[in-house]
Amino acid sequence: MSTMTIDSTAAPTTVDISTTPRIPLKRLVRVELRKMANTRSGKWLLIGIGVITLFVIGIFYATAEPAERTFFNFMAATNGPQGLLLPVLGILLVTSEWTQRTALVSFTLTPVRSRVLIAKVLGGLLAGLAAIALTVVVAGLATLLGGADNAWAQVGVDDLGKFVLLQATGILQGLAFGLLFLNSSAAIVSYFVLPSALNILGTLWKPLGDVQPWIDLWSSQTPLFMGGNLTSDQWAQCATSTLIWVVLPFVVGLVRVLRAEVK
Repeated sequence: MSTMTIDSTAAPTTVDISTTPRIPLKRLVRVELRKMANTRSGKWLLIGIGVITLFVIGIFYATAEPAERTFFNFMAATNGPQGLLLPVLGILLVTSEWTQRTALVSFTLTPVRSRVLIAKVLGGLLAGLAAIALTVVVAGLATLLGGADNAWAQVGVDDLGKFVLLQATGILQGLAFGLLFLNSSAAIVSYFVLPSALNILGTLWKPLGDVQPWIDLWSSQTPLFMGGNLTSDQWAQCATSTLIWVVLPFVVGLVRVLRAEVK
């Protein structure tokens, strides 16, 4: 019977990757942006956001009185549809990794999971900025065609900043719910049902209704798209409700993803 001998002088078979540069963050962000359109749901959601934005501005232009065709009103008209769809985009950006079973590939190529999550956050915010830029351009053109008196009233850096803050918060909330549930259906249903249930409960139960602006994100953000300056209490209400509905689920979901077993 022959025996196999091992040559101790042979070169090691392991691959040393300690000197290999890690993937740049900007490349990871580009990958996450591309992932948004890779799935059928993501592609149609992006198309839907663009089409609905154009449709809403067109409908408002056709039905509003000439004096109401102001830039602020055009921007406010798109806040509702984008406020509903952009968070769903954030949810799908996270949950598609788990429903499409690509998380194993992503976290194998980039073992530091936090870098992948940072790229998702940046990618989602960039997509939101693109939607806002589309709204600003189309609303600006509609305002020029509308010819209303004082058409550019209530338009300043602070007003645009409030609009950006609204949409960015929505995207981050979608990302937070996606991280928390890691399932598209559960995250989307929870995103729409839980705030609605809180509103109904606040209407039926007066003690909860009294503190609702402090715990309900929608109620606290309403002054942001109504125009005018917010009081210190209103800013505090936005901060506390954002902490409850965005920061807290994001942190819990982040811990879950960093510790979850990828299959």
